[in-house]
Amino acid sequence: MSRHHPVRTPRSVRRAPLAAAPATLELALAACAERKAVEGVMLDLRGLSDATDFFVVVSGTSDTHVRAIAEHVLATLAVGGTRAHHVEGLTQGRWVLLDFVDFVVHVFHPSLRAFYQLEGLWGDAPRRALAAGE
Repeated sequence: MSRHHPVRTPRSVRRAPLAAAPATLELALAACAERKAVEGVMLDLRGLSDATDFFVVVSGTSDTHVRAIAEHVLATLAVGGTRAHHVEGLTQGRWVLLDFVDFVVHVFHPSLRAFYQLEGLWGDAPRRALAAGE
């Protein structure tokens, strides 16, 4: 039996421009900014992962701040009828994962973000730094 390796299309062909983020993702980014999330970055995982299209990674300054950011993202998207498929870590407030299927929002306490270095795992993903107030 011969093994055939799939032909891979170059990433530049497979991936839409980073600017083509869904409207619900932009709402989530705005919600993070409204709660003063720090060191935000959006990673475009289209073509790199089958699990989701985008990661948003932000930090809060304390457990309470992490929970407040995550709760505000959930509430903001719920107004438009978008609910998270899965939520993890909300009660602890150290690392909250909000899975909206097309994108995942990670809200970290700074010490855990430094430990896990999630952005480093996706070093080849196009990224957009989120300015304060974005």
